[in-house]
Amino acid sequence: MYITCLDLEGVLVPEIWIAFAKESGIPELTRTTRDEPDYDKLMKWRIGILKEHGLGLKEIRDTIKKIDPIPGAKEFLDELRSFSQVIIISDTFTQFAAPLMEKLGMPTIFCNELEVAKNGEITGFKMRIENSKYTTVKALQSIGYETIASGDSYNDLGMIKASKAGFLFKSTDKIKADNPEIPAYENYDELLDAIKKAMV
Repeated sequence: MYITCLDLEGVLVPEIWIAFAKESGIPELTRTTRDEPDYDKLMKWRIGILKEHGLGLKEIRDTIKKIDPIPGAKEFLDELRSFSQVIIISDTFTQFAAPLMEKLGMPTIFCNELEVAKNGEITGFKMRIENSKYTTVKALQSIGYETIASGDSYNDLGMIKASKAGFLFKSTDKIKADNPEIPAYENYDELLDAIKKAMV
């Protein structure tokens, strides 16, 4: 029995923070987990920048409403779900993910929670569990599932390496060069074929 575990941003939808950086005119916010492996450090830094500019959840959600899945992502997901259970495991937050899940056909997502003040200021965040992607695939394996995983960033490497089969997708040259043993793909057809072959 297989479950395919996918990252969200960079794999199925564009990076939310990069879109918001463009929308808000704050170039520092283009920094993502592709650049900073320490997610806790990255999020605290982002919250500091939001506070400095007086921006909160509403402004980010206004940007998210305009984000569409990467072309071909929904079709890829529909095809994948026709032969495999799929869970999206993301370090994003439920407050960000909801509108994107609707556009992807409401797949299952495991993610985190923002702490938001009544005035909409983002004051902190609550991670579902430490090292959530790796921990989740290990938990799935402990209840009898084989996992196949794919993602694009440093924070995906744990779940990719812990799975029966794992793939980089639309990753950076540096991450690919640092992990030459992990097959890397750039389009959904290739990834779909790789997942099918891993299940044989």
